[in-house]
This record gives sequence, C-alpha cells and structure tokens, in this order.
Amino acid sequence: MRIAELSRSSGVPPATIKYYLREGLLRPGVRTHHNQVDYGEEHVNRLRLIRALVDIGGISISAAAELLTVLDSGSLSAREALGEALYALGGRRSPVGAEQQEAAEADVDALLTRRGWQIGDESPARHTLTDVCAALRQLGHADVLGVIDDYAAAAEAVAAVDVGLVRDEPTVERMTETAIVGTILGDTMLSALRRLAQEHISGMLLSGEERKD
Repeated sequence: MRIAELSRSSGVPPATIKYYLREGLLRPGVRTHHNQVDYGEEHVNRLRLIRALVDIGGISISAAAELLTVLDSGSLSAREALGEALYALGGRRSPVGAEQQEAAEADVDALLTRRGWQIGDESPARHTLTDVCAALRQLGHADVLGVIDDYAAAAEAVAAVDVGLVRDEPTVERMTETAIVGTILGDTMLSALRRLAQEHISGMLLSGEERKD
C-alpha cells in the first residue's frame, strides 16, 4: 500500500506518518521504484501502537521512540523490558522546599521499608513519589500520607496482575510489548477507573450532605 492508503487504514495523517518515519518511530517501507514506497500491515499495526502510546497513554514522542527501541531490540528479558519501560517514562522533578523534601524522602523510605519493596535509589518512580509527598506536605494535605499504605497495597495488587500478564505471554517479543503497552495504557485505564469509582462512591457516601462553608 502507498502512504495515502496507509493513512486511511491507520487513521494517521500522511504528514504525521512522514514525521514518524523521520524520527525513526516507523520503519521505512519497501522501495519499489525510485519514487514509490510500499507499506504493509506491520506498518499499520505500528502506527496504531504509536498513536495509542502518544494519544491515549499521553507520553512524549521521545519517550515513545525510546520504548519502541526497547521493543524492537528483542534482546531483553521480560523483567528488563518492564524496567526499561518504567525508566523511560521517567518524570520531571519539581522539588519543593528543603524541609518538605527531606520529610518526604523519609516518608518514602519508611513506606518502602514497611512494604518490603526492593527499589533502586535512582528509580524515577521513587523520585516522583517523593515529590508528591513533599507537595502534599507543602499544601497542608499531609493527611493523605496517613493512608499511603492503603494506596500502596492497591498498587501492589495491580502490579501483581501486570507482571502476571507479562509472564503468561508466549514469546519474549510479546512479553516486551505487553510490558510497554500494559504500563502506559494501564496507567490511563487505572486513572479512568479511579474516577469512575470516585463518582460511584461519592454518590453513595456524599449525596445529601450539606456543603461546608
């Protein structure tokens, strides 16, 4: 198929396809003539994957490129692929005041000790959680930290499902793709499920309550 047909099949505009080709997210097609290139079903599938990661998962083009490089390498174990996916997501640091930051680091260290989680010092998620805890303290919402173990228990249950899905895939390639897609789109799915559950639970517990001045 030509690029126009590839666009129709994938729903991705031709200009965007050309951009993905330039950035290396999409492999080149097969050149049949000096000015003609053919694309196959694998290109349609890759475009759908890219759009899912970027449009639904909300990650940047550079992060998507990094994750797709991991996927294409085919040389990583399932655990290594999951680790690469987690570290590629990273997260921007936004440290707050030194006092809150130090307290937040203690919050996270204590949580990891209580849960028995073995986490590297340079884990991006560890830094993100520290920043969240620091911001909560700065905003006067340290009470949220009082239930952080409840959140951690729920997260551990979800992670067990995630790893189970990866482990059950028949090939390393499928394990890698599941680790990447499950992590990125899984975050979006969990966020949506949380909001749906909040809407449901609030309707049962908060309906009829008077607004506090």
